Formats: sequence, structure tokens, C-alpha cells
Amino acid sequence: MIIYKRLICMLTVYIFCSQSSIKAQGDQILDGIGETGLIARYVFDNDQKDWSRNNLHAEIHGDAKFVEDDFFKKVISLKDGAYVSLPSNVLNGLESISVVGWIQPEDKTPGTYLFDFGKSDTSHFFLVPFGTANSAEFEAGIISGKTENVILKAPSAAIEKYPWAHIAVVIDVSSGRLTAFVNGAAIKSVENINMELEDVFDIETEGKNKLFIGKALDDSAKPLQAKLHDFRLYRVALNPDQVQRIFENAIRKNNAVVNERKEAEDNLPKFTEETPQLYNEYLVSVEDVKLQTTIGNLPRLPRHLPGKYQAGIKGPEVSVLWPAPEDNHSVAEKGVYTITGSVPGTDLKPVATVEVLDSPEENTPARKLESFELDEVSLKENQAGQKTKFIENRDKFIHTLAGTNPDSFLYMFRNAFGQPQPEGAEPLGVWDSQETKLRGHATGHYLTAIAQAYASTGYDPELQQNFSDKMEYMVNVLYELSQLSGKPSAKSSEYESDPNKIPTGPGKSQYSSDLSEEGIRTDYWNWGEGFISAYPPDQFIMLENGATYGGQENQVWAPYYTLHKILAGLMDVYEVSGNEKALRVAQGMGDWVHARLSQLPTETLISMWNRYIAGEFGGMNEAMARLYRITGEHSYLETARLFDNIKVFFGDASHSHGLAKNVDTFRGLHANQHIPQFVGALEMYRDSKDSEYFKVADNFWFKAMNDYMYSIGGVAGARNPANAECFVSQPGTLYQNGLSAGGQNETCATYNMLKLTRNLFLFEQRPELMDYYERGLYNHILASVAEDSPANTYHVPLRAGSIKRFGNPDMTGFTCCNGTALESSTKLQNTIYFRSSDNRELYVNLFVPSTLNWKEKGIVIEQETNFPKEDHTSLKINGKGKFTLKLRIPGWAEKGFVLKVNGKPEKIAAEPGSYVSLDRKWKDGDLVELKIPFSFHLDPIMDQQNIASIFYGPVLLAAQEEGPRDNWRKIKLNAKDIGSSIKGNPEELTFEVDGVLLKPFYETYGRHSVYLDVSLE
Repeated sequence: MIIYKRLICMLTVYIFCSQSSIKAQGDQILDGIGETGLIARYVFDNDQKDWSRNNLHAEIHGDAKFVEDDFFKKVISLKDGAYVSLPSNVLNGLESISVVGWIQPEDKTPGTYLFDFGKSDTSHFFLVPFGTANSAEFEAGIISGKTENVILKAPSAAIEKYPWAHIAVVIDVSSGRLTAFVNGAAIKSVENINMELEDVFDIETEGKNKLFIGKALDDSAKPLQAKLHDFRLYRVALNPDQVQRIFENAIRKNNAVVNERKEAEDNLPKFTEETPQLYNEYLVSVEDVKLQTTIGNLPRLPRHLPGKYQAGIKGPEVSVLWPAPEDNHSVAEKGVYTITGSVPGTDLKPVATVEVLDSPEENTPARKLESFELDEVSLKENQAGQKTKFIENRDKFIHTLAGTNPDSFLYMFRNAFGQPQPEGAEPLGVWDSQETKLRGHATGHYLTAIAQAYASTGYDPELQQNFSDKMEYMVNVLYELSQLSGKPSAKSSEYESDPNKIPTGPGKSQYSSDLSEEGIRTDYWNWGEGFISAYPPDQFIMLENGATYGGQENQVWAPYYTLHKILAGLMDVYEVSGNEKALRVAQGMGDWVHARLSQLPTETLISMWNRYIAGEFGGMNEAMARLYRITGEHSYLETARLFDNIKVFFGDASHSHGLAKNVDTFRGLHANQHIPQFVGALEMYRDSKDSEYFKVADNFWFKAMNDYMYSIGGVAGARNPANAECFVSQPGTLYQNGLSAGGQNETCATYNMLKLTRNLFLFEQRPELMDYYERGLYNHILASVAEDSPANTYHVPLRAGSIKRFGNPDMTGFTCCNGTALESSTKLQNTIYFRSSDNRELYVNLFVPSTLNWKEKGIVIEQETNFPKEDHTSLKINGKGKFTLKLRIPGWAEKGFVLKVNGKPEKIAAEPGSYVSLDRKWKDGDLVELKIPFSFHLDPIMDQQNIASIFYGPVLLAAQEEGPRDNWRKIKLNAKDIGSSIKGNPEELTFEVDGVLLKPFYETYGRHSVYLDVSLE
């Protein structure tokens, strides 16, 4: 009764204070919960569409009606056997599940189901709000043939017959808990549940789940008689605060934007200040540091300093956390000032003394290195004749790509232009479905992937011809469509060739992002010459006019992000095949973009590029600068500058601070919205020689590595802000503000981090760049692919007892990360070797079995190795010539290295994290052997250092877990020699510590813990 009175009171306030539709709340970004946690949202106001970005539209069965309602304006009414079914793939890839919605019962017949989800009536998750024939209690249940059934009953939760009630049911797998809520308050929990969602649902494939709202899986059960509103499914376990917020926001109309709210407290374990934090427990002192900077530029503070330890402990350099100013006022003039840092788990306060000097002339590096073409480097089996992880992943993607139908990737382009589909053509799903505003993004990734596959499959002429045919077909269709834009048509005597004079769609008074079959405009003759996209130009125009991100007709979803993928793909095809049509399509759209953006004031551009997701433009600055480099057309470089994210890059239009001045302006922002912009800044530096761009890219990289990186190489996953795809709100606070419940480490963000890293290395050969590249490649990109298919991860969760979830095994439905996975796994050989621009130096960056055909030198180099299952590699030189061979000595090489040429040891001194040089005239058959003994080391979270990952050389070792966990696994290691506590087989990379099995993360497919609670003794 208390709950009932509370609801009536709040609804009364709602009626008097708000007469607007619930749509005023927004859709994908709501209630302060990260949108990646939202699977689907069915408002049921006028249709059964999914309001989330996933477009998992429901289907109505029977005579359901949408009726007027005093509280929610319009709701769905289920009567006389009517019910709603959801797509079977709604529950794919789940870690936990929360079901939330409003119900107004018209009849409290026992045994009627609000929802019933599962594979069958013997394996399902359900809610019977009015009890069963045997009990009048509210009942939620999990039935599984594999584990003990779980039934939650709550006598006090009877729902009143006519007032609206808000119901939530949450399965928290990691905590082993089933909880039910009514009107924002928890009414009952069942603890100690021991099950996986795989026991109840099929969460990997489509078609096996049956998901009903208002009906039971058992056809003999009575149908629900009720009104429903705002029914949601989340892939995360909502906590009580979140459930209450959803309830109260719906009543009070107080919706919160996801990237502006701190996530409510969750079950991430907390530690006291007295908790020992690895070697810091033995730390006696840490050195202060002196450094210089110039006026306006914040100093680059070292994140690690030498320290002294007690008890004979030889610890690592000390991780120091420094304040992170939001501007550069402290360096506005010459002088000396100090900065005080902190060391987690201690009272030590190291001091940095900074001298601010006059600004000298800019001194940024020239591009010294070039990469080899993909057809010049080929992957090989290892010395044991086994396929490496590189070849395994490549082949999964290459062979599945070869079987794809290009018409699926052209479907929405033809749809946008109102053209007929070829016989047998089927559209893609997920983010390329009919009404998804990002549709076409996968086509750009596909173009790049087939271009890379073509370049990489010289070992198989039939495969290579397959990709050649695909490229030609794709480009021909896109060229034909682009030639229709802004030109006379048989369908209309009037047309508009000027991109700046595009009218609204036929019969519409304003621009609209409606892409439904009924609503999409197809008047391509009015779209301006050169336009090409999988949707009409409205989203581009709406963005200029202030549109925000969302699913409604007056909202957009990152139109320039999609365009970047398409332009990059077209240029990739052009560069590997010489297809002139591909270049002409890219030029036409480049001209269209220049025509529009060049007319906009700076203030509008700043607003556009700083709008959450709506203004995400991928690497459009990179694409336009590259188009300039290919064609020499200066307008494209001018257009690239128009994509400067001035607020982030330069602070303001006067370039007074920002990343160019080493100010962290990206904290709390969406990671993969911005990382490609920094890749583009480096391309701008290459083509414009403007040093500010280099500093933007380089300063970002340093901060990302030191202040935001997880052990696998990913850099996003925030609890504050409440978005798994954002950088944490303050640098150096991964534990305090990161490790989001819905997962972290968006795989496409690491794809872009690797791209930025290798490109920086071409300018400045800092070994730490390749140390990071190796980390991200082995421990995230290789680890992101499923065991038996090219299915791959979106987010990679790193909490205790997590599990990777893979999607898109048959390449029919793409998220952003499914798209970049196509690219990653068709170019795995692209960074093994680099050459200097004058062909006098060869850099060996990675130890991967491979063959390099150095055409300019007439030399072939064969690299033979079992790395990382063995600690040595060899390079055989076929041919002769003079050059300097530069071999990487990784930063993890704590035990030194042994280098031999033709069996004779070379006495060369080099520190870990460097390159050794062998400068000589090489003869045919010369053999270089490099041995780098592996050792164990820890990689702790910077602000909670007892939470750490174990590495063996470059390989991240994950603890293999038997089931979910809600606390960190505790292990003890010898403080003087952590390796003495770890036993196992280095040749198989399998180890054991404190009774738990450790395996490479890239060979982990079940439950795992990447981070452990480590104590030293």
C-alpha cells in the first residue's frame, strides 16, 4: 500500500506538471545508464519499434491496440490473446539481464505472463505478476534443465488492478542474484544462484530463442490482459539506484544524458587506504624531478620515477599520479613552479620542479619511415609447421569474406536511391538495417577489407580473383549511383545540382532522418552532384542545424562517421587496384562535403564536432587530407581543416590551449569518437607540415597510454561518466572511475589506437610506441576473435570472472567493432617491418613468422620463429646489399638479449625498450638470430595497484575461472622474484599460481580474470 500511495502521488504531480509526450525524454541516451547496456526499448506509444540504436523491432500478434492514456498519452493494450514477440537475437551476447517496464492490468487472472523468454517451456526466464493457480504471489522464475530452478515469490508485491505499476526483474550473474522491483523499490531477492545465461538462453546464435511479452512459451497458459508502456531490456544487471532512477525519471520527466552522469555505486570491491599496493608497501622514497617547458605548453610529467625500497626488494620504477590541469594558466609566463604528485597506498609526495622558458621555434619530426605494401609481407607458419594465431584469425576472416554477397553491402545504397534490388539480395542487419541511421558503415569497412584481402592473397590466385571481382562490382554500383545524384532524372524534370540548395524531401516541410520504407526520401536528383551514401543527405544538413544523437526523425546518428568509412574504403580500393571509378566517387563526395562545410561559420563547426555521437566524424580529417595527397587538389586539404575539433585540439578558436598545448581536453569524452580524429591530426601534419597537428596526436598518445590504458591496451570503459565507451572523467583514475559494469575496451578504439601508434612511429622511432603496439595487437586484437569463426568482440570486459561475447560470425550484421575487425584481420602483417624513406634502414618491429619482399633492395627476408611460445627469432637474408638492420629490444626484456650473426655473438649494449643496429653489407644467406628471454611482470591499475595483470613477456595471462565472480581473485607472489611463485610450461604458455590456471588472453574463451588482487610476501 505504501508503494501504491507513493505512485499515485507522483503520478498526480506528473499530470499537473507535464502534459508533454514521453518522447521528450529522448531514447538511446536516457536515465544516466550507458547506452551500450541497453539492448532494446519498446515505448509502445504508436508502434512496436525498438527505440534503441539496435533496431530490434518487435512484432505484434493478434488484435493489440494503441490506446489513449491519462498518464503516458499512448500505450499498447493487449487483450483477447494479443501478444508481442521480440527478435530471437535480442538476448545474444548477454552477461546479465534486466527487464523493465510499466503495466496496468485489466485482469489479474493467475497464471498470466508479463514476459516469458527462453529456448522452450523447460528452459526459460519468466514473470507471472498475479501468481499461479497454486499461489496468489508475484512470481519470477528461471527454469533450466542444467541447474537448479530459481523461483522468486513476493506476497507483498500484488499489483493493483488499475493504477500503473513499474516492474523490474534483474538477473545479476556475477553476484548470483535474482531481484524483483515494483515502483522503484526492491521487493525480493534470491541469492546464491549458480548458473550461466547459456543454461537458459541461446546467446550465441539466432533463431533458437522465443521471446514473448504478454504470453507464455506454453501455449496452454492464459494470455495477459493489460496495458503496457516503455518496456526495456538491458544487458547489464541494473542496481537499485538505477531502477529507482528509471522509475522516478519517467514520473518527473527528469531524464539524464548518459555522458553527463556518474554511474551509481555498484559491486566493484572497495579497498581501504591501508591496503598494501604491491611494491609500494616496501617503498621508502621516490625521487623528485626537474624539467623544462615553454610558455603556454604544460610539461610532460614522467608517470614513473626511480624509488628506493626496503627489505632488499628490487621494485620497479614508481608509478606517480599528477594533477591534471584543465587549462594552461600555470605556464602563461616565464618562471619556475612546482607540482606535487602522489603515490597510491603511501604518503609519499614527489615534487616536479618546472622551469618555464620562452617559446623556441617549433621542432617536430619529419616522416622518416615508410611501411611496406601488404603484398610485400606474407604470414608464414611457425617453425613447428603450425598455424600461428595471426594465420588462424586471418583465415577465418578471409574465407568468410570470400563467401559474402556484395549485394548485401549495396542493399541500403540502392534502397536510398530508390533502385531495384538484384534477385536474391538480402539486407544486412544490426546497424545496417532499414531504419538504422548509421546504415552503410559496414560497406565502407567491407571495401577496405576486400581491398586488403586482395593485396594479401597472392598465395592463392583463386581467392585473390574473388576479391578482385568483388572490388570491381562494388565500385561499379557505387559509381552508377553517385552519377545519379543532382542530375536530371526520368522521374522528375526538376533537379538540384548544388549541394547547398538541397530541398526538403517530397511532401515534407523539414529535413528528416526517417529511413522507414514508407518515410525515406529517394529523390536523388535533388541531392547535389557527387553525393553518395546509404541514406539521403538530410542527416548531414540536420547536423549543421543543431540535431542531436538519437532515434527520432529529428535526430541523427553520426553521418560523417559513416561517410569516412566509405571514402576510406574507396581510396583503399583505388590504391591497391588502380580503379579510377573508385577515386572519382571519392572525389565527388569530397567536393560535396567541401561545398557544404566551407559555407559554415567556425562556431557552427565547433558545435557540430563536439556533439555527443551526432558529431562523430570518424577520421574524415584523415580521409580528406589523404584525398588531397592522392589528387593534389587543395580544396580537399582545406576541407580536412574544417574537421579540426577546435575545442579538443586547440582549446578555442584562438588556439590558446588544448592538446596542442598538452592540456587534457578529452577526459570523459567518448573514446572512439575522438581517437580517429587524432589519427587524422597526424595525417594533417604529414600533408600540411603544421606542427600543432603533430603535438595534438603525440600528446594524446602519451596521455592515453599513461592515464587511461587497461592492461590489454584498451583505453575506455568508464563508470564516471556512466558510459562504457568513454574515457574516465579524470586521468589516472581507472579504478575509481573505470571498469564499467557493462564492459570496457571497445575493440574498434584499440584498432584506432594501433593505427595512431604505427603512424607516430613512422615519424618518431620511439620504442615505447612499438611496445604498446605489440601489447594491443596480441592482447586485444588477436584476443577479440572467436575460437571457431570470425565472430568478434564489441567490448572486452575485464572485471573478475568476465567472459568475452562474440558477434557476427557470418558477416551479416555489423556493429562498429565488427566492421573494424574486418580490417584488423586482413592486414595483420602491416607493421612487422618498416623501411626508411631512403631504403638504408630496415626496422624489425614484431617477431612474427613472415616473408618480406623488399623490392627496392632486391632482398627477401625470411623470419622464422615460434614466438611467443619461444623466446627467439631468426632472420635469413636472401640477396645482398648494404643497409642497417634495426631489431627491437622490447621494454619487457628485463633479462637482456643475445644477438648472433651467422652463429657469432654480437657484443652490442642496449637497454630494454630500444632498437639495436647492425650496419653492414649483407650477403646472400646471412642469418641473424635474436634471443630475448621472457620473464614475469605485473601491470597494475595506476590508482589501485594491488589490482594487477600478470604478463609473461608480451603475453597477458588470464586466470581461467569456473564461473562468474563478484570479487577479485586473490593470489600471493614472492616480492623478490614473482616468477618463483608461478609454475608451468613456457612452450605452451600455460602456468599455475595459487591453484588457478593461467593462459594467454588471446587463447581464452571461457570465464576469466584478467585482473587479480595481488599481494607480495
